Amino acid sequence: MCAEATVTDNARPPGLMRRLYDWTLSWAERPGGAWALFFLAVAESSVFPIPPDVLLIALAVGVPKRAFRFAAICAVGSVLGGMIGYAIGAGAWHAVQGWFIPHLFSQAAFEKVQTLYQGNAFLAILTAAFTPIPYKVFTIAAGVFNVSFWTLVSASIVGRSMRFVLVAGIIYVFGPSVKSWIEKYFDWCAWGFLILLVLGFILVKYLH
Repeated sequence: MCAEATVTDNARPPGLMRRLYDWTLSWAERPGGAWALFFLAVAESSVFPIPPDVLLIALAVGVPKRAFRFAAICAVGSVLGGMIGYAIGAGAWHAVQGWFIPHLFSQAAFEKVQTLYQGNAFLAILTAAFTPIPYKVFTIAAGVFNVSFWTLVSASIVGRSMRFVLVAGIIYVFGPSVKSWIEKYFDWCAWGFLILLVLGFILVKYLH
């Protein structure tokens, strides 16, 4: 079986996404892996387009017994990043608006978030924090539209913790089998993740 796998690997070199996955997974064995997860979570909540779930999954799969620790690190970093996003929206939006729109999100999505905030800001942020909806749009918009800072923080703590703990729980329970499944169907997982991100943007566009 090992020989057969080696022949297959030699016949078709891994693609960029697979190499990136393998590199990311290697952080699970490094002292800096948890810090990398923390800073990625901070950045994603305000300025970075790639969500931290990718590294969280890689780290948790590498060491399933530490899955919940990684989830906690990810949640703390993400909430802190949300606060930074709020500060950007509240204090510097006039200076950075041209960079965020249209490079990270559209004007239409931004206006949709404003409409949602006029309804139930806590629920809107909670939903964005838990689902593939682009969370950074909500953190920055919360500052721009003067949503209560503590509404953002409380909803983010609940939503982000639920999201990352759910991921960690699945890996903790099914650890080795999840790792084997991801490695076997990695390409499908990558495409599925991208589809979820696109659906998140579409959902923001059409929510009323």
